[in-house]
Amino acid sequence: MERAKFIVSGGGTGGHIFPALSIADGLRNRFPDCEILFVGAEGKMEMEKVPAAGYTIVGLPVAGFHRGEIWRNMAFIPKLIRSMLSAKKVVKNFNPDVVIGVGGYASGPVLRVAESLGIPTVLQEQNSFAGVTNKILGKKANKICVAYDKMGRFFPENKIVFTGNPIRKGLESLSPKTSEAKDFFGITSDQPIILIIGGSLGAKVLNQSVLANLELIRHSEVLVIWQTGKYYFKDIQDQLNINSVPNIRLMEFIPRMDLAYSLADLVISRAGAGTISELCAVGAAAILVPSPNVSEDHQTYNAMSLVEKEAAILVKDSVAVKELIPEALQLLRERQKCLKLSENIKKLATPHATDDIVEVIAALLNKG
Repeated sequence: MERAKFIVSGGGTGGHIFPALSIADGLRNRFPDCEILFVGAEGKMEMEKVPAAGYTIVGLPVAGFHRGEIWRNMAFIPKLIRSMLSAKKVVKNFNPDVVIGVGGYASGPVLRVAESLGIPTVLQEQNSFAGVTNKILGKKANKICVAYDKMGRFFPENKIVFTGNPIRKGLESLSPKTSEAKDFFGITSDQPIILIIGGSLGAKVLNQSVLANLELIRHSEVLVIWQTGKYYFKDIQDQLNINSVPNIRLMEFIPRMDLAYSLADLVISRAGAGTISELCAVGAAAILVPSPNVSEDHQTYNAMSLVEKEAAILVKDSVAVKELIPEALQLLRERQKCLKLSENIKKLATPHATDDIVEVIAALLNKG
């Protein structure tokens, strides 16, 4: 049997990169001698994260199209043309058996080239509202792996396979509130714990919501683990040095999300697809604050798919500063409601997502 060769393309955010790496790891497990090449966008975080995970990556000069600020698109067409030419060269030279697109700028040129050359393609759509690029690519893709119901609105029904989204390793079976987790965060009490996560870069409105309610938190019975993100950490740290709140554990970034999730009685988060998949996996009671700054407002659609199943609570970005923390503190007082949210979101978990996606890819190989 010939050695299988795969291209995995996409990135731009952790929400695209983590699934891409999970799929690549799954392909390596399924086909131990396979060759895998990543194709990303120059200057984006995949150009660091992918090599750090032990994979080779090629960057394209592609950039996104700005709908709101048309003047920022002067370089869009030239970059797209250069990216198409580069993608054609990369695909022809590597000669993959299957190309997998996970969303993000680079996936467009690479999958268009693969489709034009008759190479099988698989899309992995993380969100409940498909982006423009994936909707276009989906017309010719062989299979489309999705994580939400009703995706026939965007893709041909006969190509859709429900797999769920891959998640980070170590989240499938957490032990609640272990001594290791408490030690990691310097916690000695048995207070209810709220975990606030805004992604590695941070979410401004989540941070503002906490800052606006420091006194409420100070006089509450809860302990807050607060990931600010790197953009906001120094400024917030300076503010808390002046106005200390003993029941807040401030962190720029949480390297052990497994331990954080295991401690949390309630999670406050944006509604990115990857985060939601993790919340489902760990069965977290959650309040979601969808970001209004994403294409097609897909985070609101992601959140609503859970709200409709009574598996999460949604607080709009526009009212979060005033309402988010009071609502979170009230929810923790309603123990049965928290337990119901946790039970319902756990039902939506897809622990075998990576394996299922790999099997979809393997079926296109005629080698596995």
